[in-house]
Amino acid sequence: MKVVIAGGAGALGRRIAADLAGRGDEIVILTRRVRDDMPYRQVVWDGVTVEDWAAELSGAVVINLAGELVDRRPTAANVDLLSRSRVGPTLALAEAAAVLAEPPRVWLQASTLAIYGDAGEDELDESAPVAEGPPQMAGVARAWEAAASLTAAATFQRAIVENTRQVVLRMGIVLDRGTPALNRLAGLVRWGLGGRVGGGRQWVSWIHVADLLAVVRRCVDSATLHGVVHVTSPNPVRNADLMRALRTVLRRPAAPPAPAPLVRLGAMLLRTDPALALTGRRCVPRRLLEAGFEFEHPDLLPALQDLLARRAAPGSARRGR
Repeated sequence: MKVVIAGGAGALGRRIAADLAGRGDEIVILTRRVRDDMPYRQVVWDGVTVEDWAAELSGAVVINLAGELVDRRPTAANVDLLSRSRVGPTLALAEAAAVLAEPPRVWLQASTLAIYGDAGEDELDESAPVAEGPPQMAGVARAWEAAASLTAAATFQRAIVENTRQVVLRMGIVLDRGTPALNRLAGLVRWGLGGRVGGGRQWVSWIHVADLLAVVRRCVDSATLHGVVHVTSPNPVRNADLMRALRTVLRRPAAPPAPAPLVRLGAMLLRTDPALALTGRRCVPRRLLEAGFEFEHPDLLPALQDLLARRAAPGSARRGR
């Protein structure tokens, strides 16, 4: 089948593109500039204006990953950037789909579990209410999902609502070798800063990249999956357990904790958001489990060993089931 990926030039987009191409799907990347290192057909768009690229969506599977990286300071300017980089392309895709005689058959819409804010000890499945804040990232995610809502978007005609199956992928932290999230965590441990962060009891919802790819395949293929789906391991962990597992895999000794004030100071120096480390969510993938999905890497320590205890070939990832 034909799969059109907006935001396909990023690390996650490249993973998904390679995985789906490997099973024979035709891949089209919507990109702001053509890249010589991508082996797929690329179609230029600006992420705002509906132009000739709109025809690519006809009868296709659309995967919308467009958006700037979230690893930045929580300033008003950055919140605006994160929102515009997500909402604009999403509205453009919706407007493009609205003028097609044959709308997209499936729309996979990226989102984030950060939409629940700092959820404390509550265990959250797909029925949990979203948080009112903070603006970065809960507020950004609410606007992102609203822009993609087939029932709410005024640009969508009734025929599109009825004929396009949409799945909103609320993703946990994707663990993949060579990506910013895992590189930052592994780097801290290697530098001797692998102790618990803050109180260490904040929950971390995570997923191995191979399982994420398997979830994407299931959501593309399964006519019964629609609406919000949690893309996360069934076994979230506390921050202290995450750091302990990383120290074990990387063979580093115990390290002193990083108190919250020190984390906030370090975040200023690294130009990142301290909430990424100090807050958390205990999310579970109820809908996937009810659908019979089997995780290849449900537990953190073996997942980290798979990613960090061996040197993976460039671009490789074991296929999930």
